[in-house]
Amino acid sequence: MRGYDEKLWQQCMDFHGHSCPGLAIGFQVSCLMQRKFDVNFSPDEELVCVHENDACGVDAVQQITGCTAGKGNLIYRPTAKQAFSFFERNTGQKARFVLEKPDDLPGEREEITGRLLSMDPGDLFVEKTPHYLLPAQAEIFDTIECEQCGEGAAEYAIRFQEGKKTCLDCFEGYSRRLDQDIL
Repeated sequence: MRGYDEKLWQQCMDFHGHSCPGLAIGFQVSCLMQRKFDVNFSPDEELVCVHENDACGVDAVQQITGCTAGKGNLIYRPTAKQAFSFFERNTGQKARFVLEKPDDLPGEREEITGRLLSMDPGDLFVEKTPHYLLPAQAEIFDTIECEQCGEGAAEYAIRFQEGKKTCLDCFEGYSRRLDQDIL
């Protein structure tokens, strides 16, 4: 049985609001990244995490790694997979960790959480190479006022419609793409 940092786990639970298997997954992938990259916390954008789900584990990743959406180094890629890619800008290290669900995790939420925490993180995840490039550093854009609703939006998200600057909420786009709902 592997020991884990109970104080760090408590910080994750305090941030997230409760203990659950999803939070344990994020806890374990963050610990695995720390071990592999020899990085503890990212005060700026040195470390980048691309998470492929919007589940509980992302809160542990934020708490442990310092990757946050506000800093621009926590990026959501909506594939609905329990997969997390980490990039270290200074060293060029990168790794994608995909949960390999263990077969021996039946039981109640508390039991599953305990078993996940007792496992070595390297036994929970398959390590791969990310199949996409390191995301660019966050940029600051001018705010443009939408000429329909009057709200400001970042310049890159403004569209022209009938000659007016229009935000994405007001924009009525044209598309013949069948996959437009997933974009």
